[in-house]
Amino acid sequence: MEKIPVSVVVITKNEENNIAGCLKSAEWADEIIVLDDSSSDKTVEMAKRFTDKIFSRKMDIEGAHRNYAYSLAKNNWVLSLDADEKITPELAEELRQIFQQPIKDIVFAIPIKTFIGKRWIRYGGWYPASKVRLFEKERVKYEEKGVHPRIIYHGTCGHLKGDILHYSYRNFHDFFESLNNQTTLEAKKWFDEKRKVSLVKAYRKYLSRFLRYYFIEQGFRDGIIGLMAAFGGGFYQIMAYVKYWEMLRNEREKQCNRPVL
Repeated sequence: MEKIPVSVVVITKNEENNIAGCLKSAEWADEIIVLDDSSSDKTVEMAKRFTDKIFSRKMDIEGAHRNYAYSLAKNNWVLSLDADEKITPELAEELRQIFQQPIKDIVFAIPIKTFIGKRWIRYGGWYPASKVRLFEKERVKYEEKGVHPRIIYHGTCGHLKGDILHYSYRNFHDFFESLNNQTTLEAKKWFDEKRKVSLVKAYRKYLSRFLRYYFIEQGFRDGIIGLMAAFGGGFYQIMAYVKYWEMLRNEREKQCNRPVL
């Protein structure tokens, strides 16, 4: 079957448990590119079974890292895929149909199905949670930020029906470990920006997010998984604030202990 003129770009670091399934789901693409961040496992070795377009770069700022990765593509159209994600056959067929006709949009948002273990999280704002993943590389750019960089584009956004499957968390341990890592980066961003954040504001955000995820967006329909996901989503603000407060305290202590000349 003829390949689709799309470059699938995957950024990796120690993804030997996921990379084969990810790249296999993209075999319909004209080009597969892997940008690896110094993996110490068999990620690169396994990726070579699917592509010879494997590059290496140390992750510095996520937005800049992504922009570099997409610049490596030979095709104008890029599909951005995480190593713990898979493209469904339905999405691949939808893409095949799209590229058989003139395209007016410059980006496309794709629904993301996220799993904790083998359980798909349907509610609480987790689905469809569409994200821009297919785009013309010359007409978009990611913010050069280290935490949740936004994609910037000027033009129309189309919406696809086929899903990307996101196997981000093997269990709740993975879920909360990821939350811990993300809140550390968030706190560092606040610290670098000298942002004014209060515990009261953080608590209000926690409460409003939990209520929205669990009740308004019906996270309760996912049972205990929905409860824990809503709690984690809301508690993000509290965790980030505590780490930010600790950074400020450590900085003040350094100032006080600095020798007077």
